[in-house]
Amino acid sequence: MEGNKEAQKEARINTGLRNYWYPVAASWNVKNAPVGITRLSQNIVLWRDTAGQVHALEDRCPHRGARLSMGWNLGDHVACWYHGVEVNGQGTVTSVPAVDACPMEGKTCVRSYAVQERAGAIFLWFGDKAPSEFDDAVGTLRLPEELTSDEHSHFLCFAHWNVNYRYAIDNVMDPMHGAYLHAVSHSMASGEKKAVMEVVETDHGIMFQKTGQRGVNFDWTEFGETGTMWLRLSIPYQPKVGPGGPFTIIGIVTPVDEEHCIVYFWRTRHVQGWQRDVWRFLYRNRLEGLHWDVLEQDRVVLESMAPEARDHETLYQHDIGITRIRRVLARRAAAELADAPVAMLKPVPTEAQHA
Repeated sequence: MEGNKEAQKEARINTGLRNYWYPVAASWNVKNAPVGITRLSQNIVLWRDTAGQVHALEDRCPHRGARLSMGWNLGDHVACWYHGVEVNGQGTVTSVPAVDACPMEGKTCVRSYAVQERAGAIFLWFGDKAPSEFDDAVGTLRLPEELTSDEHSHFLCFAHWNVNYRYAIDNVMDPMHGAYLHAVSHSMASGEKKAVMEVVETDHGIMFQKTGQRGVNFDWTEFGETGTMWLRLSIPYQPKVGPGGPFTIIGIVTPVDEEHCIVYFWRTRHVQGWQRDVWRFLYRNRLEGLHWDVLEQDRVVLESMAPEARDHETLYQHDIGITRIRRVLARRAAAELADAPVAMLKPVPTEAQHA
């Protein structure tokens, strides 16, 4: 029985934890035509109504199961290509034009998703209950200030990786790899190749950092839970690459299925006024390609790892940030399977910070 519980917990983690907001598409990816996507192993259709509001439904016509994303956008509802069945944004059948007085009409037959459009991305709520049924700490989407404050400027980028999303989270929670994998990068060529790591509690989660080195390389990363699970890191930049101080990255990893994910990265700087225009120009013309090179190095390593690599690891002191987050995910999965209340990240015990 215990082994079965562990298997269920692993399966839940691998497909994606519920009761979180996840980015599922960039805003510019959804225009007038319905768009079909797969996220957390769920087939979903997205479309915009005449007011520009995004709607999201299970991508399945309740009549025969055809993909609604292959149909037509009729404003606040979509019509199936197969037989014209119309479904509104709440998942309710509004019309079955092929027959009079169809009993399907007026019934909610497919799942709808709560939607928010923030920071150039479309976020959906994945959970068996609506976000309003949870307290604000869980159900409210609160993004880091780099994505909400007018004092910051950001660019959203995303990439599809052929790897389980947990490996992508592990990668960001491992600052030490920057001194090796990205050693010839324009921004990560400096700093020590040996460090003692520590875990520090923050207002939103935990920070995993090198001791005795700050502002030199990829020296720290932060994991936060504020209605979504985000990662933050900062890379020091020289003045010649534009105004705005350190280059900050906010990342969220969204599972597609057990073998694929999408990494969403907002690349940000604390910059206003005319300096914002300078920074955005330099980024697009000089820096963006270099940043994609770094992201590509991560992708190549992760996608080429041995099958079931996590089951054959030998971890050491640099990996305490990874093991900490893995325990968080395991607790979340166990709580979901038990339908227990969701609790925020607990403070790190002092004696465990250097374990």
